[in-house]
Amino acid sequence: MKLLAGIGLLAVPLFTVPAAAQTVPPASPAPSPAPAPDYAQDSAWLCRPGRVDACAVNQDVTVIQANGKRKIEKFKPAPSPQFDCFYVYPTVSNDATPNSDMTPGPEELAVAASQAARFASECRVFAPLYRQVTLTALRAFITGQPVTMDRDMPVNDVTAAWNDYLARDNKGRGVVLIGHSQGSLVLKTLIAKSIEPQAVRRNIISAMLIGANVAVPPGKDVGGDFKRLPLCRKDDQFNCVISYTTFRADSPPPANSRFGKVPDAGMVAACTNPAALGGGKVVTDAILGTKGAGTGSAPMGAWTSDNLPVTTAFVKVPDLISAECVSKDGFDYLAVTVNANPADPRTDTIVGDVSIGGVILKDWGLHLIDMPVEMGNLVDLADRQAAAWRGTPYKPKRR
Repeated sequence: MKLLAGIGLLAVPLFTVPAAAQTVPPASPAPSPAPAPDYAQDSAWLCRPGRVDACAVNQDVTVIQANGKRKIEKFKPAPSPQFDCFYVYPTVSNDATPNSDMTPGPEELAVAASQAARFASECRVFAPLYRQVTLTALRAFITGQPVTMDRDMPVNDVTAAWNDYLARDNKGRGVVLIGHSQGSLVLKTLIAKSIEPQAVRRNIISAMLIGANVAVPPGKDVGGDFKRLPLCRKDDQFNCVISYTTFRADSPPPANSRFGKVPDAGMVAACTNPAALGGGKVVTDAILGTKGAGTGSAPMGAWTSDNLPVTTAFVKVPDLISAECVSKDGFDYLAVTVNANPADPRTDTIVGDVSIGGVILKDWGLHLIDMPVEMGNLVDLADRQAAAWRGTPYKPKRR
């Protein structure tokens, strides 16, 4: 399994040739297969329902209207979730070994809080720890050092976690698969090998494979990476796939970008906009990090011209961001527009570009905020699709 082909990062300050991180290194002598962790032990999970962990952190949001007025939107976990979410996190581990250990560091805790915890407003969240390919291994590869990571280990671990979830927890419930970057690549393999060929595929409400390329034939929704699960094209569709990679509308993918295109002959990269599955440019329900997009990006400046601090970890700026799926110059991607208005007190820019030493790496696009630019839409879509899967009327939540 060529896990490094298309891999993305959340922390890249030491990288000088990031596109190389998506190239498969020369084969190393295959190590003896390592046994998968024991996922029957709750300690092997980053998040499980019913406990205080990385997916149970405060998700309150400061909403800043166009006139500068603010309110805090309190987060409420679902008291009786009717479906499950199975989340696999992206490349974040700073462990010194080529594959990470099973002890969550601050980076795993932070990304789960940012990407997965908000789904707890609708579903039970399960997130396995797994021995992912680390940033350390990728840095070694890029600088020409021997590469000794086990590229099968992440998929083997997550497959074992999935099987434990099915045996212990699923009990016929619908489940939304959620991944970003390396997590999406792992889920892509899990789906193709262990879900599509089996009856359990009927329990898949949707697969949200964000920040990674999913191959489909041009003009079609199925037949590339997946043979049975099509792309989602309607809000009430289920047993389908959502996938996109993100670039600024005024900074499209350069020729050297590996996001938004696939190497498979006769295939294109899928793009499904959660805010408008039927197509078109629409305002998104973006929920952004108050301080920015992490160590691989510039810090976020003041949200309003009065420089008042924001006291929550997350910010919502209604109508500031729009997005649409576009096909251009051989790339298919989600194009994001910031609807700047210099006359109002809100910021006219957002961060999220990968940068090194102040230099923006345009081939990475807005990879660091693939999910935040559509976070509210992703959560609402999961709930809407789950209702359709159950055959019950969808009841939108009051925010």
